[in-house]
Amino acid sequence: MEPGRNIAIKVPLHRWEETVAFYRDKIGLKVARELDNSTGFSFGSMTLWIDRVPHQSQTDVWLELFDDDPETALAELGSPKRDELEPLDGICGHWTSDPAGTVILVRKNT
Repeated sequence: MEPGRNIAIKVPLHRWEETVAFYRDKIGLKVARELDNSTGFSFGSMTLWIDRVPHQSQTDVWLELFDDDPETALAELGSPKRDELEPLDGICGHWTSDPAGTVILVRKNT
């Protein structure tokens, strides 16, 4: 396993604009991509996504790991499959979480 290219901070709707402004204006990160509910910033070799989540009450950090065999990696981690969290359209992998509840996407690097 190795680190992926994405880190996501899932932010409640009422905190999203000020959180994006913080990373853009105060820290000075360059916007790499803007979507309707997400702003991606260049973060070294990674993209830091600030995602707006309307029904969320607290902030979560989600990580990405690459592995050639996500099924085996998930079994080796002994972590639960949590694919209900977010659609994985066109991605070979699974959502899981660490013992503290941090969400992790284990996926093939394509």
